[in-house]
Amino acid sequence: MMLYSILDLCPIIEGSDAAAAFRNSLDLAQHAETWGYHRFWVAEHHNLPGVASAATSVVICHITGGTERIRVGAGGIMLPNHAPLVIAEQFGTLESLYPGRIDLGLGRAPGSDQVTARALRRYLGSSGDTFPQDVLELQSYFRPAAPSQAVRAVPGAGLNVPLYLLGSSDFSARLAAELGLPFAFASHFAPDYLQVALEIYRREFKPSRALKNPYVMIGVGVFAADTDQEARRLFTSAQLQFLSLLRGHPRQLPPPVDTMNDRWTESERAAVEHRAQYSAVGSPETVRHRLEELLQQTGANEMIATAQIYDHAARLRSFEIAASVFQQLNGSHLSIASGSVR
Repeated sequence: MMLYSILDLCPIIEGSDAAAAFRNSLDLAQHAETWGYHRFWVAEHHNLPGVASAATSVVICHITGGTERIRVGAGGIMLPNHAPLVIAEQFGTLESLYPGRIDLGLGRAPGSDQVTARALRRYLGSSGDTFPQDVLELQSYFRPAAPSQAVRAVPGAGLNVPLYLLGSSDFSARLAAELGLPFAFASHFAPDYLQVALEIYRREFKPSRALKNPYVMIGVGVFAADTDQEARRLFTSAQLQFLSLLRGHPRQLPPPVDTMNDRWTESERAAVEHRAQYSAVGSPETVRHRLEELLQQTGANEMIATAQIYDHAARLRSFEIAASVFQQLNGSHLSIASGSVR
């Protein structure tokens, strides 16, 4: 069975605010629980007007406290932005509050621009270059503390918080393989190295106490509606938002438009469409065909769906359709790579 999950950016729509974004994200998580989604992750981004999940561990606490069963976690925490001890304490706290429901996905990018990275004090000891050492340090804080251990995570020590490595290149693929951890590729916005990274991860994977076989998650944009035309219209909000980022002027999530034809140049259109090539946009049947293609291409153990959709009711409907499609794919007995993960 292929697991299916949600990656949420807590979108702030034009004319609204973060408080509404958090209410909508909790409502989506509550629905996702009834639709069979396995996990609900939120992502760390900073200084983006349309993304409310900067204080990621706080948002995770909000979502987990308002749901009952679904796993909740970070997709991910940008570890070089933080001291590993602080993250161990935060997620040790979450695991203590909600035992057996917390995931910790880790990335090495800033989750922001370079000016914001400096404001985060990112360069006071940690960087993307220290990511492997930071991961090992973080793992050490989750192990049972030794009697003579000078620094320990309280809470955190001795707690089984599962770690996942996130990436958009082969760097984290190699590290995940070396450490025997699950690997999630950000194909929903960085498609270029997907196949290369998955090949490296599977080929170089070393079993660990955490995981005996490779476990692959892929990010997929899913924009579903009752008709192809309506889905394409919903998708324009995400296209417009990325277009503004491409132009260096990030914005809140705008309402959809009937056509994008007069809103971008040919080169901008090519860049936006390239970024979104691992997306499924359309009616239930169209989305099913696309997700089936992606599953056959990647052999993923899990797909984590994301969607920047302006209207909350339409967003709920999109994820409801996606859940139905994922269930159909699981019922069709496709050949899916084996693996086991929490």
